[in-house]
Amino acid sequence: MRVAAALVAVLIAALLVAGCGRADGPAPASSAPASVAATPRHLVLVTIDTLRADRVGAYGYEPSRTPVIDRLAADGLRAANAFAVAPVTLTSHASMLTGLYPPKHGARHNGVAMAAGIPTLATALKAAGFATGAFVAAFPLDRRFGLAAGFDVYGDRLPRGRNGRPADERPGAAVVDEALAWRRTTGSARTFLWLHLFEPHAPYGDARAGRNAVERYDDEVAEADRQIGRLLDGLGADRADTVVVVTADHGEAFGEHGEIAHSLFVYDTTLRVPLVLQGPGVAHGRLLDDVSLVDVMPTALAVLGVPGPQVDGEVLALDLAPRPAADAPRTLYAETFAPYEDFGWSPLRAVRRGGLKYIQAPSPELYDVAADATETANLVATRAADAAQLRGQLAAMAATPSAAPAAISAEARRRLLSLGYLGGRGPRANGALADPKDRRALAARLAEVTSGELAGRDLDAALRAIVREDPGNPQAQLRLGYVLFERGECTEAGPHFRAAMRAGLPSADAHLGLAACLTQAGKPREAAEVLGQAAVVEPGNAVVLANRGLVLSDLQRPADAVPLLQQALAIDPDLHQARFGLALVFARQGRREEAEREASTLLQRLPVGAPQRAEVERLIRALR
Repeated sequence: MRVAAALVAVLIAALLVAGCGRADGPAPASSAPASVAATPRHLVLVTIDTLRADRVGAYGYEPSRTPVIDRLAADGLRAANAFAVAPVTLTSHASMLTGLYPPKHGARHNGVAMAAGIPTLATALKAAGFATGAFVAAFPLDRRFGLAAGFDVYGDRLPRGRNGRPADERPGAAVVDEALAWRRTTGSARTFLWLHLFEPHAPYGDARAGRNAVERYDDEVAEADRQIGRLLDGLGADRADTVVVVTADHGEAFGEHGEIAHSLFVYDTTLRVPLVLQGPGVAHGRLLDDVSLVDVMPTALAVLGVPGPQVDGEVLALDLAPRPAADAPRTLYAETFAPYEDFGWSPLRAVRRGGLKYIQAPSPELYDVAADATETANLVATRAADAAQLRGQLAAMAATPSAAPAAISAEARRRLLSLGYLGGRGPRANGALADPKDRRALAARLAEVTSGELAGRDLDAALRAIVREDPGNPQAQLRLGYVLFERGECTEAGPHFRAAMRAGLPSADAHLGLAACLTQAGKPREAAEVLGQAAVVEPGNAVVLANRGLVLSDLQRPADAVPLLQQALAIDPDLHQARFGLALVFARQGRREEAEREASTLLQRLPVGAPQRAEVERLIRALR
């Protein structure tokens, strides 16, 4: 197998009703099972990634693509105005599970782990004797980021791609299969099951199919709804004794406020989420007042009769009793640190209270969201007293200290990039931070690229436009380099890889691309030098180690190649090209038994039907 070919292969959570809640009357009955106990035995929390409330039938969307969620809403509670704490997957889920706003739990962005030792819904229920299981569909919720505490089982293992590297998401059907398999092992125990579905996160289906993004997004919403139905059907007799909570971590933008996808802004386009609860003891009706996802944890514990810690969220009234008139309206908090972490722009923070919403930014904003739901008329200049009052409340909520956040590892950054996160550069320390509103066009172009909505020449043109406007953007330079590399245009790709390296890309991906180009150009010594630099940028990266070993093998340096390939396999035993390369090096050294052992191990690990099997089988025959 040629080294160039090897390089390509290697590279290539809810609620009942707000304590302040008003309801507009009972909902019609449905076919859902009747309540059998005042205190349910089981809890199922389903979080649907990137689901806008206004794409759910129970929230007025026609034609409805969500019959399962709609039936739950009809027989339970639907929060008309539920809001995420952040338009970011990890941050929002951390707040759901802890009942705390981000300044207290510390997971301010994807890849930034939650502070250790914080009580969660799972730790409280496990201590109360529940069997606890979580099954997630995407890398942003990997156990390394702190959400696994309290779960007996945390199902975050993702499949591997053809190159042996772990994928960064998996289909909802696989997550439900795993969850139901675990549920069958729990016997008579009370259970808490958290299920996370990545549909309808971008990319939405196949962008090349000729259908617009919204239609394909709706298809994925429908698929998530189907999988919820499978899960609930699989509960069997226990379904009647289960409280089910269905919500989303955040919404999605399709051009509103100039935003594509999510994470950049804190407008309600990406903060408003569906929130439905159904089961024993749950009242029927529609909640009209504002609630937050931090209410999920304390309310769930109250429904189950389990005590919990003091948190930012409120236990929502189970009987729809209105909040006493003398009570002050709640103040809800939200933030996004994505502009800062991804682009070096200003982070955004927001509070809403009594129909008003204030956004803290270099150019602050104030909206009467009760009258202006689309947040188009900025009142900050005409209602200065209201803005000042909310600004003071925001300062108090945002100043809560948290543990120093952990740095995002290079490997985590790379995997988040593949899901469309971390689209720009890291934070810049010099000068005033830009207002994301003033950079929305650039961010939108980047989001089109990272969401998978562009391909071919359209992708090429978009990336070229970005690097012309922002030549120091390492992610755009990197992606353009790979577009050209995959077309076989290494001569043009090389400078873009080098530009990404100069701009401080915090991963070895640009080095790997450049090394592949240098290898194809017959310059293995230069490739080895670039891969040596990559090992400094990202030490312990199995792909870097494997490629260094492959290049050194071609340079007739087997004594240097073997330890690198073995180290790569110790880190990632399913890095198939590394194992094949090691078998080849052993063969070249005349170490036939060791070569056959590695080749046979590879053959056992390769999936049935994998195209590489034939070449491995040829090698084994040659060694015998």
